[in-house]
Amino acid sequence: MTSAILTDLLESLGLLGVFLLVGVFLRAKLKIFQKAFIPASVIGGFLLLLLGPQCFNVLPVPTNWFDTYSLLPGILIVPVVASVPLGLRIGTGKGASAGEDASVLKNIVPLMFIGLGASMLQFAVGYGTHVAFSGQNLYDVFGIELAIGFVGGHGTAGTLGNMLNEMNLPYWQTSQGVAITTATFGLVGGILIGIAMINWAARHGQTAMLKKPADIPEPLRVGFEKDPAKQASIGRETTMSSSIDAFAFHMALIFLACGISYWILQITKAFKIPVLSSISVWAYGMLVMFLIWGIMCKLKIDFLVDDHVKSKISGSLTEFAVIAAIASLPLKAVATYIVPILVMVVLGYIVTTAVLFFFCKRLLKGYWFEQMIGTFGMATGVFLTGVLLLRICDPDLKSPALANYSLSYTVTSIIYFALLNMFIVLPMSSGAGVTALVGLGLGIVSLLGAIVSSRVAFGKEFKGN
Repeated sequence: MTSAILTDLLESLGLLGVFLLVGVFLRAKLKIFQKAFIPASVIGGFLLLLLGPQCFNVLPVPTNWFDTYSLLPGILIVPVVASVPLGLRIGTGKGASAGEDASVLKNIVPLMFIGLGASMLQFAVGYGTHVAFSGQNLYDVFGIELAIGFVGGHGTAGTLGNMLNEMNLPYWQTSQGVAITTATFGLVGGILIGIAMINWAARHGQTAMLKKPADIPEPLRVGFEKDPAKQASIGRETTMSSSIDAFAFHMALIFLACGISYWILQITKAFKIPVLSSISVWAYGMLVMFLIWGIMCKLKIDFLVDDHVKSKISGSLTEFAVIAAIASLPLKAVATYIVPILVMVVLGYIVTTAVLFFFCKRLLKGYWFEQMIGTFGMATGVFLTGVLLLRICDPDLKSPALANYSLSYTVTSIIYFALLNMFIVLPMSSGAGVTALVGLGLGIVSLLGAIVSSRVAFGKEFKGN
């Protein structure tokens, strides 16, 4: 490696930075982006895609930068996923009273099973669509992109690309592009459907905090808060800068987990250890981080970690992963599969909305709609989409819904990533039909788990809301 390579990388990242800032500006100025709550990384990414070599080719930049962009999400997603266990704590929500809090917190396990059930059924819908369009000569894993894009979001598309690329599969970039496409549909459609559900719920008395359709606060629409006094804090400064910057300390922990993970993977491949050598590096990253965090808790130095700081680091990496993935979207390859993509996206909307609405209303006790809408945002976009929808119907976050949603999301995401490798390998060995049935079976088992845990928590006499 030479300094020229690193300089070229820095220059290409500079271009991503420019278009991220352009995305921030356009989000703040154009109502259409504000109404759909499209993130700056998505706006900037599509603009860069249009101006790049795949479309109008008006940017005087090297075309190999876009090859770098296609690889970047698969690299950046490793520290993002590895950081998930760091700072993981079980907390409590906010409620009117301790008794109410205790009752509402019982919703966490049923909500986790419901969210997991929705994600498993998305795998079933995706691979079911593959079976329905089998005559179009689809690649092996076509269909996985529905759950990758909806539950995982744009950033997780990089995980998919990384895994397929590690397997030396020639269609990795196409699959990553399809996942970016479903993630975009999921994000925009999920927000629009979510806002429509909030308006319906407010008019029909189903929201606990909101008594009329919400006026969305301006900062949420434009993407920034003008008043410094109202701007939220990024997190606690857990270390003194005289020793090490708090952000650098958190980044060091995350990069440590990544480094150990790559080292473990290299060893397993060098000794050709079955199964272990085929596990993706980000999966090792999560396991290593669980170990690191467990040791820190055991040594009682967990006070050095702030979950908000960790989240901002992973969020920053995700922003660059998203804009890079969208900018390198293989348009021609994705266009080839546009009909099955649209079919599975529409079916994904229907199944996800129906499952969450039906089961949350009947199995959750207290603030059912607020918890449902947060999980719906996660199941069609990303975690922050759920927070956005929740804040629309609970602007001051006075309900325990955010705490329940956050905890259930954490558990669901860990199980989701643990099963992800299976949904990639299974269609290659057993076909899309078998994989769809496995997804359906896991979805049904998860929803049965939601029913049982709800009955255990609230008793058989509870009949829903």
